[in-house]
Amino acid sequence: MDSDDEQLLRGRIYGADPEHPGPKPGRRYAELVGGPLDGLLLDITGWRPEEIDDGVSLLTELGQFGPGGRALYDPRPGDPASWDWGGDSP
Repeated sequence: MDSDDEQLLRGRIYGADPEHPGPKPGRRYAELVGGPLDGLLLDITGWRPEEIDDGVSLLTELGQFGPGGRALYDPRPGDPASWDWGGDSP
């Protein structure tokens, strides 16, 4: 991924419809930091605290394992609005 691709992703919602990629009012988002999904927002509206604490494994074609691979993100201690990349998995 080059810098143009990275700028295109920044501020978009992971998994959102490409026609409506930006944040919506009244929703709660966490920014994905580092890794293949850096700059994307994850909609965590309605998630329970234990779901947030567990972090996520998100499908992506952009990671080390290509299509079908996953990027792992966990909430940053003291800053739950930022989720840090922990690596990729198949």
